[in-house]
Amino acid sequence: MGYTIYKKKPAAPVRGVLFDMDGVVLDTEKLYARFWQEAAVSLGYPMTHEQALGMRSLSRSAGQAKLESYFGPGISIEVVRAKRIELMERFIDEKGVEPKPGIFELMDFLKANGIKTAITTSSPIQRVKKHLGPLGLLERFDKLCSGYDVPKGKPEPDIYLYGAASLDLKPEECLALEDSPAGLLSASRAGCLTVMVPDLDQPDGETEKLLYAKADSLADVIALLR
Repeated sequence: MGYTIYKKKPAAPVRGVLFDMDGVVLDTEKLYARFWQEAAVSLGYPMTHEQALGMRSLSRSAGQAKLESYFGPGISIEVVRAKRIELMERFIDEKGVEPKPGIFELMDFLKANGIKTAITTSSPIQRVKKHLGPLGLLERFDKLCSGYDVPKGKPEPDIYLYGAASLDLKPEECLALEDSPAGLLSASRAGCLTVMVPDLDQPDGETEKLLYAKADSLADVIALLR
């Protein structure tokens, strides 16, 4: 456990931390991968686990392009996504969701040090509230920012520009915590200090070029900030 720094930190102090939700705050990325695959297969598209991983954090347009790259024209992300939501929400209603290890310790550290926080997720706000509320995490964040509130979703930079602005900060004053390539590209394009907290996979060579650092866990983000 620990962290790896890939780039020299700019002079601006970290005044805010922007959190992707799924796979960073919540242990739900495994559910997205599972149910993207199950939804596609149920509709006649033989999606592999690796292909399902590629669907993470994408906007609708980017997701449509990704599905077409897998299965050709004619597939509809609206149809596959609706099935994925149906299956995944049914599972969550029965089983609930779990927080990622270290999130409460990290939030305590950030509050104690006067560092602002925001959720910057591709999910709609109602889902953010539904999933964070029962865990006692909803009130921990200063702002909740959804990809549905910006013109373009991840991997475009809009959500991270919005997240920084919501905290009255510049992107370069914000650490962005992400686990997926699309999210990391979004944060990097916005000008944030991009930190990967790996969930389902490790960064490849192209992803490493986007990173300020990689933290093995949320607890390691505390050590990184110190």
